[in-house]
Amino acid sequence: MKARYATVSAALLLALSFVVAPAAAQTAAVAIDRWEEAMQAFEADAPTRPEGAIVLTGSSSFARWRTMETDLAPLTVIPRGFGGSQMSDVLNHLDRLVLPYKPRAVAIYEGDNDSFGGDAPETVAGELKQIIAKIHAELPDTRIYVLSVKPSLARVSVWDRAQATSALYRKIVDSDGRLHYIDVVTPFLKADGKVMDDVFVDDGLHLNDKGNAIWAAAIKAALMPIEAQYETTNDE
Repeated sequence: MKARYATVSAALLLALSFVVAPAAAQTAAVAIDRWEEAMQAFEADAPTRPEGAIVLTGSSSFARWRTMETDLAPLTVIPRGFGGSQMSDVLNHLDRLVLPYKPRAVAIYEGDNDSFGGDAPETVAGELKQIIAKIHAELPDTRIYVLSVKPSLARVSVWDRAQATSALYRKIVDSDGRLHYIDVVTPFLKADGKVMDDVFVDDGLHLNDKGNAIWAAAIKAALMPIEAQYETTNDE
């Protein structure tokens, strides 16, 4: 009798495995396909973009920055922000976001949604390391600019986690001369150390025109000293 029950149990477990495995595969496919529309839009735009430019990729602070190319002129930049993304999304889609353009430099803004979503700073920093390694495996001379996590009114509750994430970014950057850190915290702080309250739209998270002007100035100030020398003009 016990042998019979054991046979039935084994058969039941086998049957369940065929049910669970496809469900897990379907869930994974959904996660991967979340950004498919955005990736296809980038690929459709790719033929208009030159090699050797600066790719800016990351979450909504890049995706909603509609004046990026004008604000960062004369630098040649390629906007590749996709709102709601996390560091793992950049890692998973690096072959479509960055590598096809053979950029001389890459700027990454992630960690905001990661912190809010509960991801440990060590996890996010580990994903950044993988991104850097993957870029440099194919493009060893490409410079990588890592932005700190900016402050906001909407996510004060996770600010400590965001700061810890930024601190790990800085440690990573300090380990390699091809890496650079861009501080986008200090420009948004008032004299008393509190975050400005007039630089966001109504959600307290995304930047308004004033906020974007501060954001653009901080990023351009970090990029220009190195990247301006690599720009070419029609006069040459």
